[in-house]
Amino acid sequence: LVKEIDALGGVMARAIDHAGIQFRILNASKGPAVRATRAQADRVLYKQQIRAFLENQENLIIFQQAVDDIVIEKDRVTGVITQMGLEFKAKTVVLTAGTFLAGKIHIGLKNYEGGRAGDPPAKTLAYRLRELSLRTGRLKTGTPPRIDGRSIDFNVLEKQEGDIPTPVFSFFGNRNEHPPQIPCYITHTNAITHQIIRDGLGESPMYTGVIEGIGPRYCPSIEDKIMRFADKSSHQIFVEPEGLTTHEIYPNGISTSLSFETQIAFVRSMRGFENAHITRPGYAIEYDFFDPRDLKPSLETKALSGLFFAGQINGTTGYEEAAAQGLIAGLNAARHAAEKEAWTPRRDEAYIGVLIDDLITLGTQEPYRMFTSRAEYRLSLREDNADLRLTEQGYMLGLVNEHHFRLFAEKREAIAKEQQRIFSTWVRPETEIANAIEKLIQQPLTREYRLEDLLRRPTVNYAELISASGLEGADTAVAEQVEIQIKYKGYIDRQTDEIERMKKYESAKIPANFDYDRVSGLSAEVKQKLKAAKPETIGIASRIPGVTPAAVSLLLVFLRK
Repeated sequence: LVKEIDALGGVMARAIDHAGIQFRILNASKGPAVRATRAQADRVLYKQQIRAFLENQENLIIFQQAVDDIVIEKDRVTGVITQMGLEFKAKTVVLTAGTFLAGKIHIGLKNYEGGRAGDPPAKTLAYRLRELSLRTGRLKTGTPPRIDGRSIDFNVLEKQEGDIPTPVFSFFGNRNEHPPQIPCYITHTNAITHQIIRDGLGESPMYTGVIEGIGPRYCPSIEDKIMRFADKSSHQIFVEPEGLTTHEIYPNGISTSLSFETQIAFVRSMRGFENAHITRPGYAIEYDFFDPRDLKPSLETKALSGLFFAGQINGTTGYEEAAAQGLIAGLNAARHAAEKEAWTPRRDEAYIGVLIDDLITLGTQEPYRMFTSRAEYRLSLREDNADLRLTEQGYMLGLVNEHHFRLFAEKREAIAKEQQRIFSTWVRPETEIANAIEKLIQQPLTREYRLEDLLRRPTVNYAELISASGLEGADTAVAEQVEIQIKYKGYIDRQTDEIERMKKYESAKIPANFDYDRVSGLSAEVKQKLKAAKPETIGIASRIPGVTPAAVSLLLVFLRK
């Protein structure tokens, strides 16, 4: 998602390249479809970078104050009113309320109103939004206690260094921009930790029914892990520094809402944490969200023209998922104000497309998080080719500037030239180059081969083949693309054919206020589901639970008449 945001002109990747204190490639030993870059951020540096981007953005005016109300005329939004009573008129409004809508923080059986620790909730706005004809619910997320690093014995912990050379997040990034790199560490819970947590469940707001909201399935609290995975005697905890100028540590993996006394006890039961000093307790936060099935693909609400939602208000987790939605909602709010057609990437074009399509067709009962497994076309949706998939569209939409588009175009041209060179370079047996390549592939060349044919072999990589051929290698990013596209060509071609077949009906438009009763053969259940969902395209209709392939075919035939 971050690579796609970068490819579409967003600043998240560029900010982390200036603020990341550890970079790693996850799943590096696996195929390119599941590899992912991860960075540990220095909070202060990251905030400074984002602030600098905002303050230097042309045509952006910033005004900070809590919004208490939105102004509505008939079925469209016309502005907002702040808690001071100031009214801002607008053709479009984007709400990115995070966890602040009627936010309630829980630590043990104690709770108080808050948007996050130290910040007030957005109560008045939450009550106002509940008056609208939008389905709403409550979700929960949590955070671990923060620890003073000076009270941790790092000598007994497993050290986890970042990758060398350090990866960059942005397609336009440079590793020389990275701040100093520092290690993370790993510790584990144990049987004593688990018993302390079980003994403390009587003061758990989750297990005593105080919390109504549903938490994230894939980032459960430590108490949830202990109960759900009772057979596990230990859980891995990543000990992550918060920054270069603070001693505070983020123990990733022990998110909790247990009482403060229980938190102290279980934290100190872990190896290296025997004398740990908690600087801030962990807590759970409950907040309002709105059913994303009430949104259009543009992230505009179906009920109110000009009102867009992005982030946790739509039932997703924060960070990358929220940023991706913010980019699309912001783009489409601007296009709506300029009376231009909305744009959202399709499922076959981007993980952002998968994210939005899942939300608006399936909805969510828990904080939604993106995984590669959610995408049908993940071999085509790799992080390494996000720019090749999206940057040209971003440029056409006005999201990518001239300088970045020129850099992208030069890279794209270099890839095409190198592919052509690899395709057209032949190696004849019994030559000096053939002898070097035979050593590489551990078998004789009995006929002429193109370099492309040799590179397809699973044991041969681009750098070694080019070196053996006596040629000068391409830039690293160019070489990576050439190698992946050649090695996986058969799989990618099959997936491309499948995408082309799917496109024939995926984007076929369904008119607004379409009368489904006119389509003979549709069951009453399918008609009810389609009327409720109001899908904008056949593709979206096909993914609504309960809408069968046969019903989609009937609908498609009717629309083509």
